[in-house]
Amino acid sequence: MPIAYVGLGANLPGPAGPPEAALAAALKSLAKLGRLVARSSLYSTAPVGLTEQPRFLNAVAALETELAPRALLEALLGIERGLGRDRSTGQENGPRTLDLDILLYGDLVLREDGLTIPHPRLAERAFVLAPLREIAPQVRDPRTGATVGELYERVSREGASKDVPDAVVHVESEGWRAGAGNAGGGDAGAGSDRDHG
Repeated sequence: MPIAYVGLGANLPGPAGPPEAALAAALKSLAKLGRLVARSSLYSTAPVGLTEQPRFLNAVAALETELAPRALLEALLGIERGLGRDRSTGQENGPRTLDLDILLYGDLVLREDGLTIPHPRLAERAFVLAPLREIAPQVRDPRTGATVGELYERVSREGASKDVPDAVVHVESEGWRAGAGNAGGGDAGAGSDRDHG
């Protein structure tokens, strides 16, 4: 069964409460779509694109699922809607109550209307790569063959050269840790050369 790596992000309060509560609620909903193999810690991240908005909280979950990629995407969009996000409104890269993205899906490379796997900007985004590296540093981007750890190091070097010291900051959160259930922060897929989108 493939492992899908799902990026979670939020920077606005919604029906579940503040962003941390929204991510915890989303994690519980993700667990209904398969088996949560791992989840990262929380990270406070600087907004990208539209910078005049609150910082985001981000995490990544590893989900073993029987859902095909399109069905998984539809399920993720349903979770977003249930937690207050309407993708038909708002601006691109703007504030949101919840954002769920398929980052990787096994070693699949897919490009179809509304769905690209691996995520098209995976290799550029420290806010995704930092939590993904925490749980799956050896997983490879099937487009480039680079590991998540290698991608993160590359993006970190570029960020350092731009002098962005607090772009991605690890957050200690008892609530997140307690609410994560049995999905520990272990190395899902570490040592594997084949996962996610």
